[in-house]
Amino acid sequence: MADLLRVRGWANALIALYLDPAAWSFGFDNAKTRAGLCNHTTKHISVSKYLASRYEDDEIHQILLHEVAHAIAGAKAGHGAKWRAIAADLGYEGGRLHHGETASELAPWVGVCPNGHQHYRYRKPTRPSACGICSRRFDPRFVIEWRQRAVARGAISR
Repeated sequence: MADLLRVRGWANALIALYLDPAAWSFGFDNAKTRAGLCNHTTKHISVSKYLASRYEDDEIHQILLHEVAHAIAGAKAGHGAKWRAIAADLGYEGGRLHHGETASELAPWVGVCPNGHQHYRYRKPTRPSACGICSRRFDPRFVIEWRQRAVARGAISR
């Protein structure tokens, strides 16, 4: 598990090495399904404090490289060729998206399809949804039944 103080140190070191530290900053955010974010408007890179605390050091380092590559490539680069080239030069070895664990225990909405597949939502579902594991299209046979659960706030704080 990555230590958040160490993650902050790595992020600030990468910003100092590849970006302008007078313009760019780093912080932790409360995201529960995405690992990192590069905001070009505010020139701020952030990493989910919930996910960073459960990932290994190498995974967090790759997430930081991913976001720094976005900062260098520019807002319009997306995950295109320019971003991929920069990311590779930085030593990023991952793909376009992170497929690691999410903070599903913090999701206040838990759904179960008729076949028992569990689904998690962080916002109240507003319309019927069907299980994507059971069917690639909406199929009323696989409608998810949602239940709200109590989630302890501040379960992870650093």
